Amino acid sequence: MTKTLKIDINVGEIVKIEFNRQGRKVQWLATQLNCKRSNVYNIFKRKNIDVVMLIRLSILLNHNFLIQLAPLADIKNNYDEEMQEN
Repeated sequence: MTKTLKIDINVGEIVKIEFNRQGRKVQWLATQLNCKRSNVYNIFKRKNIDVVMLIRLSILLNHNFLIQLAPLADIKNNYDEEMQEN
């Protein structure tokens, strides 16, 4: 029987938490991203965000989301290695 590791994260929620911590307004981010406010709300709802968008958000919010999320890749790699040994 093969076990799979399910990592249930919501990247949009992580971005939203940092966004709110900074006290930013949705209109500010919409202007920076050159999109409508509704698109910003949609970003906050996304479980997955394109790497290029995540980099843009990291720059705009001066917060490296890639480094914040990187440990999750290590968890998955360690899990995969353990499963191969068993």
